[in-house]
Amino acid sequence: MTHDLSSLVLAQGDSWITFDVKGFVDQFWANTIDGLAYGSIYALVALGYTLVYGVLKLINFAHSEVFIYGAYAVWFTLFGLGFRPGDTPELSVAELIGFLLLALLAAMAVSGGTAVLLERVAYRPLRKRGAPKLVFLITAIGASFVLQQILFIWRGGNAEQGIRLLRNEPVFQIFGADVTNVTIITIVASVVLMIAANMFVNRTKFGRGIRAVAQDPDTATLMGVNKERVITLTFLIGGLLAGAAALFYMMKIPQGASYQGGFILGIKAFTAAVLGGIGNLRGALLGGLLLGVVENYGQTLFGGEWRDVVAFVLLVLILMVRPTGILGESLGKARV
Repeated sequence: MTHDLSSLVLAQGDSWITFDVKGFVDQFWANTIDGLAYGSIYALVALGYTLVYGVLKLINFAHSEVFIYGAYAVWFTLFGLGFRPGDTPELSVAELIGFLLLALLAAMAVSGGTAVLLERVAYRPLRKRGAPKLVFLITAIGASFVLQQILFIWRGGNAEQGIRLLRNEPVFQIFGADVTNVTIITIVASVVLMIAANMFVNRTKFGRGIRAVAQDPDTATLMGVNKERVITLTFLIGGLLAGAAALFYMMKIPQGASYQGGFILGIKAFTAAVLGGIGNLRGALLGGLLLGVVENYGQTLFGGEWRDVVAFVLLVLILMVRPTGILGESLGKARV
């Protein structure tokens, strides 16, 4: 059996991994732009992981379901407004903005409410009983499956077909690569929301409370900070950002909402949070964007089935060099 630089071949003659350098070079800018859009979605969801970890030192694995509940909220809002899968209506700019804002508000409300309810029902009783960290972790995994099964029982195993308000059309080009209207909306809106979240945590009274509890919860309580209120606020902010990510996900991903749809994206968002530095807001942004771009590069270079593998190999390589992530700064020590 012979080998060349373009592919590795199994004994049966079937190619199982490619090494398409020409495709990588030809699609470099297209993959970069598209990767930044996916990375923006990862980063928004990653902020929820990093906020909760920064305050509670808890990996909230149920956050992926908080995200997918927002995706369902987008679908039902648009369906309730009269839009149907497969149709792309002709809307004015004002109508388009209005409908997208309604869907955004619905998604943020549902995801934010789900996150707060999750904290009240699953995590708060454990804190009051002084449960060990391992119990919190097991509860998070169990809550994730419970939320999934609620969706499965309610809507079944088939994905809801995507509802599009906007055709994915090129607006301009960068080095020959198309930049579409959906990509622009996703990246710009996500970055604005991430900057707003960072400013909220670093510049406001409530944000100072979050950082105080993250740094030393006992001392913060003695100084008059209501720890339970801060924890609820932290879950709420993470849920609101996950709801916003759900709208951009529904605009970007054609498959629509599925009861298991949050699992892989949630794992990638968690990977982005760890990659940038778990408990670090800026790290979540950096990790998300980097992950989105690199997995797109890997998909072209090695083949589409290796997309997820490349993302997790990147995580392992970086953590081998820097175990605390790229930025590695905790929320309690975040710079103002």
